[in-house]
Amino acid sequence: MNRQTQKLSQYDKMTKTPIPKLVVTLAIPTILSMMITSVYNMADTAFVGQLGNSASGAVGVVFGFMAVIQAVGFMFGQGAGSMIAMLLGKQENDSASAAASTGFFVALFTGFLISLFGFLFLDPLVFFLGSTETIAPYAKTYMVFILLSAPFMVVCFVMNNILRYEGKAALGMIGLMTGGVLNIICDPIFMFGFRLGIAGAGLSTAFSQCVSFCILLSMFLRGKTVSKLSVKRIMWNPLRILNLMATGLPSFLRQGLNSIATVLLNTQAALYGDAAVAAMSIVSRIAMFVLSIAIGVGQGFQPVSGFNYGAGKYRRLRRAYWFTFLLSEILIAVISAGVMIFSGSMIQLFRDDPEVIAIGTRALRLQCISLLFVPFSMVTEMQLQSTGKKLGASTLSALRSGVFFIPALVIMAKARGLAGIQEAQPLAAVLSFLPAVFFAAWFFSRLPKEEETSIEST
Repeated sequence: MNRQTQKLSQYDKMTKTPIPKLVVTLAIPTILSMMITSVYNMADTAFVGQLGNSASGAVGVVFGFMAVIQAVGFMFGQGAGSMIAMLLGKQENDSASAAASTGFFVALFTGFLISLFGFLFLDPLVFFLGSTETIAPYAKTYMVFILLSAPFMVVCFVMNNILRYEGKAALGMIGLMTGGVLNIICDPIFMFGFRLGIAGAGLSTAFSQCVSFCILLSMFLRGKTVSKLSVKRIMWNPLRILNLMATGLPSFLRQGLNSIATVLLNTQAALYGDAAVAAMSIVSRIAMFVLSIAIGVGQGFQPVSGFNYGAGKYRRLRRAYWFTFLLSEILIAVISAGVMIFSGSMIQLFRDDPEVIAIGTRALRLQCISLLFVPFSMVTEMQLQSTGKKLGASTLSALRSGVFFIPALVIMAKARGLAGIQEAQPLAAVLSFLPAVFFAAWFFSRLPKEEETSIEST
């Protein structure tokens, strides 16, 4: 099969495959990748937790900085990916390669800047992120390895998103899952076998990210993708670069505000001791594992949305939206119910400390209830972003990720102390549901009503 035939078959796959089959097929690799990443985060927390509350808290502190790295990667990756999906839907393959190349190389340069900034301001940075005096030494040790691998981490997110938006999520899964599994294996070897302690956890993360980078890059170098990476294809026009970044802005806002929220959460929890920081860090990871299932389904939907919007297949876009929402909601409800029942035992797996278990159990149960409100907001935001509705997607992302949560955390912490800290995130998730209803209605009211003239599978 020649390259042109491959391109046409990929177009047919994205615009003619029955919606349930297409979304699920694209979602499964993403779900598996996110689950492995979440399992790694939880395993990392469990291994580091054996070093004490301060070390466990350090993971939560550095996680806030890693969220910044992820925010940058997702901004360029989702920005380039959204543009690529719509361009491939219009069968403009050369323009898609230009968007891919621009996202890749600008992200790589940005990753080096992040690394440089982090090393120059390492000491004040860990305290800004929410470290206490006892947590800071562990956080700095862990942070060094994260900074060394920052450029590779940023670009891994970009390449994975480009693959996903092309409808080739399985290729991205290979890179991310290999790195994630390797990380889980290397953690105990480096930490306890080589007796490196928390430095071993950081080294394991850096090593696995470099491996993922090499695997993902090989997909492009071996011609597995429709879009191509080349310095010659970079869009040097500043306005086009800004347009790419604006398209990915909702992802940056989502991840960036999550990072700010994590820092603020650590700072507020630190007032109640290292046990509180450790408990909220553990809860965040468990909740993220649950949410990763729904996010994976949503990310399977995004290339379907962008491709079919670009191709003018509006009926398929509507079907994909509602199918994705219902599937995400069902999965979240089932998994959250199980986590609620065994919440105390799950916290204990990570840190067998009565105070950590007591704080974490209540927070985790509240999180599980509030997660039921997230799928609708999430799918609506992803639809807006994948179809180029930058302002709507950015606004909803900001509301969902921080605009509601940050004030809620500050107010609730002052009014109800530690209980308020536990309740702030669930409250923000519920509040973000109503704006999502408005944006969904707004989008569909403006979506063209024309149907495809050809007979298609649904």
